[in-house]
Amino acid sequence: MEKEKEFYPVGALDEFLVQIGRVVEAGGRQIAVFRLSDGRVFAALNKNPHPKGGPLAEGIVSGHYLYDPLYDWKIDLTTGLVQAPDTGRAEMVPVKVEDGQVWIAAGALQPQ
Repeated sequence: MEKEKEFYPVGALDEFLVQIGRVVEAGGRQIAVFRLSDGRVFAALNKNPHPKGGPLAEGIVSGHYLYDPLYDWKIDLTTGLVQAPDTGRAEMVPVKVEDGQVWIAAGALQPQ
């Protein structure tokens, strides 16, 4: 199986609280996982796209947006795009939920 199509488990869905970011360590990288109130799950590298950086997992989730408490940036979790007037993009990670388990794409776990 190609590495891009492989997924690895990072925890049971019930371990991810609704609207609260959670960091998982996988492949030496920190991944921020967000479970939305509508049941969807999104993941991103736990690195704020702001030039000064910072963790993403500490943001506040509302709908499908992540509100960054450090820089007051609004990030669309479906695309990773920072909303105007700010610009940038969070590095989103492919994630899926199967049989009550959250899975992260293997390609995202490669150290950079």
